[in-house]
Amino acid sequence: MTGTSPNPHDTARILVEALPYMQRYDAATVVVKYGGNAMGDADAARWFAQDVAILKEVGINPVVVHGGGPQIGRMLDRLGIKNEFKAGLRVTDAATVEIVEMILAGSINKNIVAAINAEGGRAIGLSGKDGGMVFARKVSRSLIDPQTGREEVADLGFVGEPSQVDRTVLDWAIKSDFIPVVAPVAGSADGRETYNVNADTFAGAIAGAVEAKRLLMLTDVPGVLDRDKKLIHQLTIEEARRLIADGTVSGGMIPKVETCIYAVERGVEGVVILDGKTPHAVLIELLTPGGAGTLITR
Repeated sequence: MTGTSPNPHDTARILVEALPYMQRYDAATVVVKYGGNAMGDADAARWFAQDVAILKEVGINPVVVHGGGPQIGRMLDRLGIKNEFKAGLRVTDAATVEIVEMILAGSINKNIVAAINAEGGRAIGLSGKDGGMVFARKVSRSLIDPQTGREEVADLGFVGEPSQVDRTVLDWAIKSDFIPVVAPVAGSADGRETYNVNADTFAGAIAGAVEAKRLLMLTDVPGVLDRDKKLIHQLTIEEARRLIADGTVSGGMIPKVETCIYAVERGVEGVVILDGKTPHAVLIELLTPGGAGTLITR
């Protein structure tokens, strides 16, 4: 199904079938993390915008948090600025953080806002800086030096993690019938620094703060796979930790699953990892019995 054009009647069919499931999410807040890798397809972007607009129309309150890693990487390459990663995070010096903020809170954010508005929604673009929504502190990560075998603290520059989330602006937007679209850029508590925050981590913090019923992590994979590469439809926190420990969950999926655990532990009812390039993945996950990805719950 991924990458193919949906039947013109797919949206209507999904909504008719969804009627028994809408009550479950009536007036609930759903945070959708829209990953940079899931943004690269024009059709997928349109389906995503349609889904978000439809959720608001049927009485669900979506909050979109987006990434933009591939787009940032392309811009840094164009400008001749070195792309460097440590512990899975982009090293962000003073020059890079300006580019990151320009891309995330500027072009990407406004393109998503425009796409949702074009599908009948009323989206509003924000970043963690707006209204003091998110304050961040500098991230510290330890690495093992391959030469010496010693543990060293990696300096990632202006890479942050949420230290405080104020939901006031988000509550205002939701009550005003807007759809908040939030870029993962945050300021320090003293207002002196700007931090690039991993979008998964940022979305988990937002979802916990607004007591979201669901956090949907849209990416470019179907969800968590078992050792036979088959989709696992549901996991508890304990089961998810066990899959990380035994190596079933590895590589880039580890931080995604850890974010799911983080969000559930902070009060989110359930977190789903799903393929954002599947036509109408958001609607299918929330409003059909089978869902579309891996659901992680307490």
